[in-house]
Amino acid sequence: MEKEEKYKLLVKQIRSLVEGETNAIGVMANVCAAIHETMGFFWTGFYRVENGELLLGPFQGPVACMRIRLGRGVCSASVERRESVVVPDVEQFPGHVACSSLSRSEIVVPLFSAAGEVMAVLDIDSKELSTFDDTDRRYLETICQIVSPLLG
Repeated sequence: MEKEEKYKLLVKQIRSLVEGETNAIGVMANVCAAIHETMGFFWTGFYRVENGELLLGPFQGPVACMRIRLGRGVCSASVERRESVVVPDVEQFPGHVACSSLSRSEIVVPLFSAAGEVMAVLDIDSKELSTFDDTDRRYLETICQIVSPLLG
């Protein structure tokens, strides 16, 4: 199945999974599991923005950094720029935070509160270089738009 077809089905699945749900942690956990299982990424998870840090939320994959200080890494860049960041080679990204030496490429998508503030990011890592493209960005942004209102 082509990547875009997988994403189309994934968006439908996530809409039905989270519809009417009020358990923010459960929503993040199931969204991570659905993305991870469907797309086969190395690491899929959320970081919540709190008190000048990114705090680890629900995820799928190997152990991860518990806290990332804002101003460091790809996740912080997404928060600061208020946009998705696609990194073809994490070794070439200044200040990259290496939670795992196996991570080679990364995409981070911000989630916005009703007030327009970045409240969390969806962070996805791959073991391969140049895994993520505009198709990933578009569909992951759609997923984050579905999930954001449910996170408070």
